Amino acid sequence: MKITFKPSGVCCREMIFEVDDNNVITNVDFIGGCPGNLLGLKHLVIGQNAHEVADKLANISCGGKTTSCPDQLSKAIRQSL
Repeated sequence: MKITFKPSGVCCREMIFEVDDNNVITNVDFIGGCPGNLLGLKHLVIGQNAHEVADKLANISCGGKTTSCPDQLSKAIRQSL
């Protein structure tokens, strides 16, 4: 299943990720945001259980913000599964 999510409160403008029938994340792409950090995040979450990823990334903040790209990915996963 391919999911597109429009995050809010972060530099990233769009998140596109794919989850297989076993709830394993098979791909993630980020439009906008910090390229190096998001490439690292992508490589860390691919192959992982989506529910576990959502739990680990929830409530991470960025600078003075109350959210972050990892937190927004967590929200996207929770909303879609």
